Amino acid sequence: MEDRTVELRIPARTELIALTRLVVSTLALTRRELDEERVDDLKLAVSEAVTNAIESYGTDVEGKAVTVFWTEQSDKLEVRIQDVGKGFDLSRLAAHPPVTDSARLQFERGLGIPLIRSLVDEALFEPSEDGTSVCLSMYCGSLSYTGDPAAL
Repeated sequence: MEDRTVELRIPARTELIALTRLVVSTLALTRRELDEERVDDLKLAVSEAVTNAIESYGTDVEGKAVTVFWTEQSDKLEVRIQDVGKGFDLSRLAAHPPVTDSARLQFERGLGIPLIRSLVDEALFEPSEDGTSVCLSMYCGSLSYTGDPAAL
């Protein structure tokens, strides 16, 4: 099966995160065999990744964008979130206590990446000097779309 990709480019504004969730959930529900709970997991992971991408620009968001790519393969879907903000060093992120540890309640920020990793089957973070790319993968049933195969 040939890969099929949809690209969504949004201005780096938090009020557009909901639009991204809507696009991703609509594609997941109409094109893949995923139950609603898995779609909810994907929406939350995408929200976290898009929020991080927007925050990577700091206060300088004028003219900046976040690009979201939806790619389908026969056995999985991938959502890649890309920004051109300042990258980060994944190895320098602070470790958090386990969820069962009451000290975890002291952390109000920095839980996005562990959350993303727990919600999808694979999460790949690729920071660079030119920004960050986050690729979220979910293994799922075959394509459920039965319309025109050239439609996507």
